[in-house]
Amino acid sequence: MEKQGPIGVFDSGYGGLTVLAELRKKLPHQDFIYFGDNARAPYGNRSFDVVYEFTLEAVKFLFEQGCPLVILACNTASAKALRTIQQKDLPLLAPNNRVLGVIRPSTEVLGERTKTGHVGVLGTTGTIASQSFPIELSKFAPDTVVHQLACPMWVPLIENQQYEHPAGRQFIAEDVQAILAKSTQIDTLLLACTHYPVLQQQIENLVGPTIQVVPQGPIVAEKLEAYLVAHPEMSARLSKNGEVAYFTSEATTIFNERASSFLGGQVSALHHSF
Repeated sequence: MEKQGPIGVFDSGYGGLTVLAELRKKLPHQDFIYFGDNARAPYGNRSFDVVYEFTLEAVKFLFEQGCPLVILACNTASAKALRTIQQKDLPLLAPNNRVLGVIRPSTEVLGERTKTGHVGVLGTTGTIASQSFPIELSKFAPDTVVHQLACPMWVPLIENQQYEHPAGRQFIAEDVQAILAKSTQIDTLLLACTHYPVLQQQIENLVGPTIQVVPQGPIVAEKLEAYLVAHPEMSARLSKNGEVAYFTSEATTIFNERASSFLGGQVSALHHSF
């Protein structure tokens, strides 16, 4: 029998921890390895080639750790690297392994969430520039109108814990006003960066009760659960001890402190650099 291994979860920084938390809630028996490429974050303003190169390195590392399945819990990596890795690299590296992203699961359900047919997408510069959300959403809900806004300040504000300071709140409020100004019909806002759920309450207070603010973590967790049911051959290759390990390319002391604030519990990471 093939050796079983954990599910790999990759993000450029800390945002993927919001996805990991939801995955562990939905799939408590699964084992996970989280890798944050914190030393080279953020990815949002980097070129397609650089994001692809960095993401491929991370996927290879997680494969080396025994992960048969890797989730790119990063919209920028999903937008700029996933397709190339799936089509070009996976058949050569590990044809029986799988790499999945966070954009498709979100777009599969986003059309069902809106009543007006107008949705707002808030993401990094790279994610928005890729046009991945309008392209994918057109496959599942072609009549849905997508209004997008890049929020390049949000990840630095979150990672440096400045988002509750007055200046940080002002940046966030201005961006929220800017996306709502694109259409009075927007009734659904997708947080298309896995860092952004940290801001969910703040955004909900800004937009009021008539607009729903949708994080990706619960959607990704639900879709992964369904994927494993539909692919029992992959489920059989996954270890199920309810354990999680953390790796970071940053100093572990920095990662442990910030990751613990994201997860609300103590984290002890190992270091890996490229």
